[in-house]
Amino acid sequence: MMTRRSALLAASALSLLAGVALAGPASAAEQVVKIGIDASLTGGDAQSALLVKNGAVMAIDEANAKHAVPGVKFEAMVLDDGTATAGQYDPAQGAINARKMVADHQVMAAIGPQMSGVGKAMAPILSWGDLATITPSSTNPDITDPKFAQQYRPAGKAIYFRTVATDAYQGPYMANFYASVLKVKSVYVLDDTGAYGEGLANAFQAQAEKDGIKVLGRDKIDPKAADYSSVLTKIKQLNPDSLYYGGVMQAGVKLVKEAYEILPHAMPKGGGDGLITPEMLTAAGFPAAEGWYCTNASPHVTEDPTAQPWVAAYKAKFNVLPDDYAITAYDGTLVIIDAVKRVKASGKPVTRSAVRDAIQSANVKTLQGPVSFDDNGDIKDRVIAVFQVHQDKAYPADDMIHLFKYIGVAPQS
Repeated sequence: MMTRRSALLAASALSLLAGVALAGPASAAEQVVKIGIDASLTGGDAQSALLVKNGAVMAIDEANAKHAVPGVKFEAMVLDDGTATAGQYDPAQGAINARKMVADHQVMAAIGPQMSGVGKAMAPILSWGDLATITPSSTNPDITDPKFAQQYRPAGKAIYFRTVATDAYQGPYMANFYASVLKVKSVYVLDDTGAYGEGLANAFQAQAEKDGIKVLGRDKIDPKAADYSSVLTKIKQLNPDSLYYGGVMQAGVKLVKEAYEILPHAMPKGGGDGLITPEMLTAAGFPAAEGWYCTNASPHVTEDPTAQPWVAAYKAKFNVLPDDYAITAYDGTLVIIDAVKRVKASGKPVTRSAVRDAIQSANVKTLQGPVSFDDNGDIKDRVIAVFQVHQDKAYPADDMIHLFKYIGVAPQS
């Protein structure tokens, strides 16, 4: 029998896959401004994608309820870049979604994508379409690196903005944590072959070596493989002090479960924000997930006292607790709404180009603090937060706030 939570998730998923706008009709006097939302709502990261989508929708609903921009009605265009074939995010589907957004001339900006592999596929299409997007969670640095501007922003201007730091900080700062806090002397590094996972593992490994940690080996694991017992048995024989994984939960679920069965329980194991998901708590689950370290490429906000009214409102609206990337999605949407408001107030037409320029010059007070961007679209605040997974039966099994125990800010390089 379907539980009430399952029914809510199923109903939400059906509406998302239909691509319907999550707002009522605009009055005749209002301009409709659509905000695209791209997330990986099918596959291994579907639960975390739902949290991100909810954050963006919450900001849109609030803006409409408060008439935040006179004469403008905001609507959400929700698109899923996950596919059953891929079992997770699918860059080819992300490219299709980018074309859909560009083709709809009411879409003035977007939130997403959730994953860097999709971001690499979407960015050039969005660039040619002059459509800015703000990602709340994709962290591969190449997309906004000026060295790759011809590839990812061929039309010239920055269109890929972030409310999170990149893996150029997330990977190295976690290596610093391994060295200075965990005091490990050796590590084995894995990645899931994706753009995010490989880039994160590369950045971690480079800094770990600088920090004097001996890297005993590096392997790639296929997200679609049935198990990883052979590579984990090899790692056990090498006896490293620690394990680091760059990747998301399609491979992560199997890795966490099998690492618990094969590797010493006391061995420190960790990864990036691809592990800070409901799937870590429910699909990998306990006792396997117990003790894993994870980083978030943004400040930790969900337990901040000033954010508690928002957390309560989110829980009341969606019947699930948010994570920090629900907040970065919400904050990114606030930046878009602020940009539209400033363009509208200037008397200029609300166009993609004008909204992009307004996003570039943004300085918006949000839940995570002031959000502003450098010339390449990267957020200026580059805090990396560290967590450790601990079971607490006083809270629900998917409680993102209480089962990912906040440790603190990762040591910077």
